[in-house]
Amino acid sequence: MNIHEYQAKGLLRAAGVPVSDGRVVLRAEEAKTAAGELDGPLWVVKAQIHAGGRGKGSFKEASAGEKGGVRLAKSVAEAEEHAKQMLGRTLVTHQTGPAGKQVNRIYIEDGSDIERELYLALLVDRQTSRISFVVSTEGGMDIEEVAAKTPEKILSFSVDPATGIQGFHGRRVAFALGLSGKQVKQCVDLVGKLYRFFVQRDAEMVEINPLIVTTGGDLKCLDAKMGFDSNALYRQSDILALRDETEEDPKELAASKFDLNYIALDGEIGCMVNGAGLAMATMDIIKLYGSEPANFLDVGGGATKEKVTEAFKIITSDPNVKGILVNIFGGIMRCDIIAEGVIAAVKEVGLQVPLVVRLEGTNVDIGKQIINDSGLNVIAADNLSDAAEKIVSAVK
Repeated sequence: MNIHEYQAKGLLRAAGVPVSDGRVVLRAEEAKTAAGELDGPLWVVKAQIHAGGRGKGSFKEASAGEKGGVRLAKSVAEAEEHAKQMLGRTLVTHQTGPAGKQVNRIYIEDGSDIERELYLALLVDRQTSRISFVVSTEGGMDIEEVAAKTPEKILSFSVDPATGIQGFHGRRVAFALGLSGKQVKQCVDLVGKLYRFFVQRDAEMVEINPLIVTTGGDLKCLDAKMGFDSNALYRQSDILALRDETEEDPKELAASKFDLNYIALDGEIGCMVNGAGLAMATMDIIKLYGSEPANFLDVGGGATKEKVTEAFKIITSDPNVKGILVNIFGGIMRCDIIAEGVIAAVKEVGLQVPLVVRLEGTNVDIGKQIINDSGLNVIAADNLSDAAEKIVSAVK
């Protein structure tokens, strides 16, 4: 689960991490009051969406001079005007895609005098099963761009959970960033607090970009992006309360309410599969036969008829879907349950695109008989390769 920048900064502030003072604004008329509560003389007005690249983004149907989702204001009135121009508009960045995201929140914070911009992130390293630090002197830029053009400017290392965070980890970060004097001590303190926050709050990613050195020589987190382990939110109720469902894909949101593992993609063939590994293999073989999957959808091993029905409805709600492949290898998941769910969904929402069904495993004969007796125009497949070839051919 992701949260907004202002929410992330609130969590960091509570953890004792240095961030700028700021106010969140939900209505344009609140902007002047919010800015007036801050010290100034510079204010930063930031659009709040779950996407990076806001500063270089652009608003749809923007007037001349209305550029970027992060703007400086030299007066309270100017901050108010920026907020009015952003709220309710659609911001397009390299991470949102051409559709963009509507800005429903604005964050106004005190401006900072910046001497240097640095990069600092913590994430879960899947290869080592440890928490890793990623640091670079090239702050304020996309880390992917830095990695591609100047990989030598990135330092990455993991922390052994047996020892936990130690002072030398913080010093290693400080020296990699070229810090000196009091900044080294501040860095050791910052790294320790971020690591403990990461562990205690079940985070998956904490990115500070940029981490700045002010003209006064102090460290400050100027931006913050956070993601949390959705499977651990049951013990992080205050973080769960920060969830903004308007920022999530409607199909993914609907799937989560039925405990379905769904991720929307850009292809044309909808997939309904049981098991993450089989779902990945199904997407791969669709690509092998010359098409693209429209989604990742794992109905799981204990799916009910109702879950399968909802899964099918979610797939068909995607206007990009031109064909559907149901690929079930029944172990715990029974093929007759899948068949009943597919039929119920088709009767409820209709079937306007080709449908290929491959069933194998528990109660497969019953499942096939249910589909054969349904009168649906279903293309049967015997194996994974046959199924992929038939759905790609039907779509094309």
